[in-house]
Amino acid sequence: MFDFFWNLASFIVALGILITVHEYGHYWVARRNGVQVERFSIGFGKVLWRKVNKEGTEFVIALIPLGGYVKMLDGRVDDVEPEDMDKTFNNKTVYQRIAIIAAGPFANFAFAILAFYLMFLIGVPSVKPIVGEIAPKSIAQQANIKSNSEIIEVAGQKTLDWQDVNLALVSQIGEIGFTIKTKEQGSSSLKTHTLNTSQWTFSPDKESAIGSLGIAPFRTQIYVDSIDKESDAKLSTLQVKDKLIAINGSPINGDWAKFSKIISEHPEQNVVLTIERNGKNQQLTVIPAKIERAGKIVGFLGVMGKFDPYPSEYQFDMRYGVVDSLGQSIERSWKLVVLSFDMIGKLLTGDVSVKNLSGPISIAQGAGSSAQYGLVYFLGFLALISINLGIINLLPLPVLDGGHLFYYFVEVITGKPVPEKIQEIGFKFGTLALLGLMSIALFNDFSRL
Repeated sequence: MFDFFWNLASFIVALGILITVHEYGHYWVARRNGVQVERFSIGFGKVLWRKVNKEGTEFVIALIPLGGYVKMLDGRVDDVEPEDMDKTFNNKTVYQRIAIIAAGPFANFAFAILAFYLMFLIGVPSVKPIVGEIAPKSIAQQANIKSNSEIIEVAGQKTLDWQDVNLALVSQIGEIGFTIKTKEQGSSSLKTHTLNTSQWTFSPDKESAIGSLGIAPFRTQIYVDSIDKESDAKLSTLQVKDKLIAINGSPINGDWAKFSKIISEHPEQNVVLTIERNGKNQQLTVIPAKIERAGKIVGFLGVMGKFDPYPSEYQFDMRYGVVDSLGQSIERSWKLVVLSFDMIGKLLTGDVSVKNLSGPISIAQGAGSSAQYGLVYFLGFLALISINLGIINLLPLPVLDGGHLFYYFVEVITGKPVPEKIQEIGFKFGTLALLGLMSIALFNDFSRL
């Protein structure tokens, strides 16, 4: 229950920040172009708080925090006095209207750069992309990638940590092949591996791009840190400080999630653990208890694990100076913008399934998780979502900023506005398309719970 409220609160804070940034972009450029802004609202529905400034703009926080809007004076829908016609949005030049509408998405991009800038100034605790295990008969094994090597480059993109590796791999979805460069520990020479990905199948909702190629990141071993007293009878042979080597014959390789998953799938069944005790391996049989969790019967072992310390030579802080942080933040933002547009294209071509779309539940979970890890990770999450929010709003759907921009570009080319009847038809189509995408994303969210 705590996780639910924590995720909800983090989601509201994150969305509130990003919506405010987006709408402030519209507001700021509108005011600079002499447009009267009547209302600046964060959220919809019942007004919880309001304030009117000296220019007559009403600032509002509303009950439903799933969006916002800036209402500008518009002669097409408002009764406007003749002396105020120059303050209306519709009486501005097409280039001024383009600037006002585009300002929202570009404010999101600017905020992402700022968030990344602060993140790099503070410093991000990171680990080098050291390869752990390589799955037999996997794409990585066929490319002769070795355990304990460090991934230096993927498809021409330099990789400092596992996030860089994952983003670079995701950008290669749909390609029939690409190269990965590695180097062995203690060596400066690079090895180039050519991966044949013509048969690469990847489901982002189930696994990482790294794992789908058969690469497991290096992890330290897990040892038993504590055992729940109520499970002592069933764990009489397992002891604190035992290292967990394998479960039912499958190597654990420091993957606690894998260990927990297998335990949960075997309630009141024998599970064979291979452990290391006093420098020697031995096998133990344990029987997970049967408990109910989220309406399902699962196995419960009552064990808390702890990882061995990560080698210091594999760790580093991704921290830059005042000037270098700006360059790094612009580069990271640009990469994510390019990747996001690339993924949209691959959705249209079918290289990426619509099953990978995420909605508000997934975003809330991401907000909660990143907030728990600390400010640096929350800033990174805000930057990522801000970029996605900006890109979504640039899609040429008439109900979004991109749809309005499309109409204005047509006006620039033809020299006259798009007829209102055509705009109304477009708005109806855009609404249906947006509702369809939202429904798919929500369905995906619920199916992952």
